[in-house]
Amino acid sequence: MSATDPSLSPSELNSGSALASDLKSGLVVFLVALPLCLGIAQGSGDGVPLMAGILAGIVGGLIVGALSGSHTSVSGPAAGLTAVVAHQLGVLGSFEAFLLAVVLSGILQLVLGFCKAGSLAAFFPSSVIKGLLAAIGVILILKQIPHLVGDDKDYEGDSSFDQQDQRNTFTELLDVLEGEWHYGALIVGLSSMGVLLMWDRVKVLKNSLLPGPVIVVIFGVLLNLLFRLVGGPVIEAKDHLVEIPVLESITQIDGLLTYPDFSQLGTPAVYVAAITIAIVASLETLLNLQAVDKLDKRGRVSPPSRELLAQGAGNIVSGLIGGLPITSVVIRGSVNVNSGSRTKLSTVFHGLLLLVCVALMPQYLNMIPLSALAAILIFTGFKLASPALFKQMASEGRYQFIPFIVTLVSIVRTDLLTGILIGLGVSVLFILISNLRRPVKRTLETHLDGELMVIELPNQVTFLNRAAIDHALDEVTSGTHLMIDGTETDYIDPDVLSLIRDFQSKKGPARGINVSLKGFRQKHKLDDGIRFVDFSTRELQDKLTPRQALTILREGNRRFQTGKRLTRDFSRQVGGTALEQNPFAAVLSCIDSRVPAELVLDLGIGDIFSVRVAGNVPGNTTLGSLEYAVAVSGVKLVLVMGHTRCEAVTATVNLICEQKSAKEMTGCDHLHSIVDHIDPCLDKDRCLMLNSLTQEHSDELINDVVRKNVHRTVERITEESAVIRQHMESGKVMVVGAIYDVTTGGIEFFDEPPATEATGS
Repeated sequence: MSATDPSLSPSELNSGSALASDLKSGLVVFLVALPLCLGIAQGSGDGVPLMAGILAGIVGGLIVGALSGSHTSVSGPAAGLTAVVAHQLGVLGSFEAFLLAVVLSGILQLVLGFCKAGSLAAFFPSSVIKGLLAAIGVILILKQIPHLVGDDKDYEGDSSFDQQDQRNTFTELLDVLEGEWHYGALIVGLSSMGVLLMWDRVKVLKNSLLPGPVIVVIFGVLLNLLFRLVGGPVIEAKDHLVEIPVLESITQIDGLLTYPDFSQLGTPAVYVAAITIAIVASLETLLNLQAVDKLDKRGRVSPPSRELLAQGAGNIVSGLIGGLPITSVVIRGSVNVNSGSRTKLSTVFHGLLLLVCVALMPQYLNMIPLSALAAILIFTGFKLASPALFKQMASEGRYQFIPFIVTLVSIVRTDLLTGILIGLGVSVLFILISNLRRPVKRTLETHLDGELMVIELPNQVTFLNRAAIDHALDEVTSGTHLMIDGTETDYIDPDVLSLIRDFQSKKGPARGINVSLKGFRQKHKLDDGIRFVDFSTRELQDKLTPRQALTILREGNRRFQTGKRLTRDFSRQVGGTALEQNPFAAVLSCIDSRVPAELVLDLGIGDIFSVRVAGNVPGNTTLGSLEYAVAVSGVKLVLVMGHTRCEAVTATVNLICEQKSAKEMTGCDHLHSIVDHIDPCLDKDRCLMLNSLTQEHSDELINDVVRKNVHRTVERITEESAVIRQHMESGKVMVVGAIYDVTTGGIEFFDEPPATEATGS
């Protein structure tokens, strides 16, 4: 079975649980499909025999079910095709000529399948597919309420809003409210709903071998028999029970078959009918296939092109023996999934039951009340159109919710195919509106050389985007840098290319805007180049003040925290810094792997000197490195950055409190200098309570030592380095402490500039 369903484990297959689930589901689908097949045949026109619907159901189960790659879809005659069938019958004049059109439509579907036309399914938005499912749920509820109470004037399977009797779905419901029901059917229907609710809520019943829908059917039959015994409201009118043609003998089966009239092969109308059936049936199949796949709890995806091949074979066979056209049917598929099917065996089994039971025991099937079957379908409808689905779609925003609702209402008000097309139209409209309003992503970045407006073009830039891109360019502030990024763009409309070219060469420079282009292809014929500085140069270093350097670091960390890091061309920075470096700051941080200075400060190549040592301890080598940065390279800021939960500080605290040496505990000969530096930062009295502290209070102790250690390092740098102290006194450099929080990614600077101070460029 792994060949048909790789998601099933060997243990599931060997235990027979998959087989049992499929047989149960197949039985439930059979009970639901039986009256629907008859009803759809009845609604397809006067020239269609009732057996045509049953034959289509048998072929949909046995032929299509066996050939299909779907484990969830169930095929058969569809309500959405009744209007097509009725119209083509009127055009062709005979049912035999119509059957020929069905055979030819199957051949066309085979061609579509071999041409991989099933890939069209990928273009249906999920909001439309979910709208389809919800619409089917709503239709089931609205259409089955009359059957639930015994108002069975309309045939089973009728899904149209406007009916052939000049009434509609809502007027039928008004009739129900006015009391046009059968009390026996009402009792069976409401009792059946109660049984289904109990079976779905009680765990023991839900996991039992007997599915709730089968119990409901048996319960309905027995209750009606009880009415006969005690003289209750007996359900006996043929409109309130399943009605299958009863054969006198097995030899009469051949008499129920109708064969296509091949003499009509020269009639053009037959080919028009065949093309119409093939297109409508294929579209409905692809839509229903995607919809039922979304219900599959195992997340399997059905191969759409293979489904077209299976449907084509099914329609050829159905047409040859006198059956109606076949499609994948979302109602039967949803019942199949909700009944717990595992593989497509359930679909095949339902077709086999249709064949055997219709041929051998129709008199027993004719005892089933339609109200019991209505309860099953209403229960399925509530699952398809659940409040949770509406809440989920509303939470996803109007671009998802409005196409969903429009699709739902349109399908309920018209038919499946028309409703889907309307939903697709609304989805496309929203896509166009979205492109017109926000065709590009605009980001204002603050680089070392000032503000940079980055405009990122989408993958496809059409003429519809021209006005919005023109508006985005007009909004760029005069005197700033602009970069238009076409890295992700495959196609750009010539009008848009002309617009960008004109802005780069004329309009931008006239307004003092320095325009850079990035990522454009050679075919675009644009002057691709970067005209702003995004790394520290000698000119930028010279004009920065220490306060401005601190502000750059603080804003860089804020970008790191919010995920809005600057757009950087690192390969360009490598080339720009290859001959010289002009960093504006030096950062003394810990060797801890969680604190990479360039990343947490959102800096580029060549922006800072990075000195890393455990515990931020300023030894002779470290001081020498910082003196070089200040006196020789001219950095404007020295940042001493400790961090929370520092393991070097934690180990030192433990050593001091346990009065042990670093060499004794670790075997390392040179760790004592780190311990000696941190030692004065620890209040020895707190060692007595170290082992009794909670994790939270222990972290507070360590972080307090980290803070004091950073202050001590800042003091040592200024005390022990005369050259750094001189540059501080002359205002050329600042030495600032900070703590990086490893849990939030934020940095607390100990010498924050006032909020009103200019940030500089």
